[in-house]
Amino acid sequence: MSLTEVELPLVRGDLPERVAEFLAEADRRVDAYVQANAERFNGFVASDYVTVYHALRAIEQRQLAAGSAFCEWGCGFGVVASLAAMLDFNACGIEVVGELVDGARQLAEDFDLPVEFVHGSFVPRCEVARAEQASSENSQDHFWLVTDADDAYDRLGAEQEDFDLIFAYPWPGEEVVIEELFDANAARGALLLTYDQFDVVHLYRKTS
Repeated sequence: MSLTEVELPLVRGDLPERVAEFLAEADRRVDAYVQANAERFNGFVASDYVTVYHALRAIEQRQLAAGSAFCEWGCGFGVVASLAAMLDFNACGIEVVGELVDGARQLAEDFDLPVEFVHGSFVPRCEVARAEQASSENSQDHFWLVTDADDAYDRLGAEQEDFDLIFAYPWPGEEVVIEELFDANAARGALLLTYDQFDVVHLYRKTS
């Protein structure tokens, strides 16, 4: 793969008031959703949004992204995409669970954030075979790279190569295929930001 990891020191400090208010409300809605759906797990697990916000802010302050086009893969309630919009990224999110798309749209609307959310799969049609092969080889109990949903890029009127920064929170076992999907379709110079279950963020740049 033509991905190079980029060092990304995080400066953790007080959150801006608007960000703190947004995250408090986002946490409330996420918690309510999780409690209401405890018996029908659909793969939604939230990242630590404060950690991800500091990562996005570091990227923005250091001007690491080639442009402002941002996409959140598997966005859930769209919290990360909304945080990106607060940092002046042109943000969107893709989610396969329809009720989460509705929740993401409502949350962004309530805070007057210009984020577009679409229902569908972030796996491009040309990469379905790659994702399905990874699913068959994965030893985990669940695999959340859904490929049988609508192509979200059609709805966005964009392609993966149009985004300067993509965020994903891979499930264990998905990390490599997420990187492969990004490497195969992103533009040269684009960034992939990922979060893992150990509260660590990783930033990669496509170099060729």
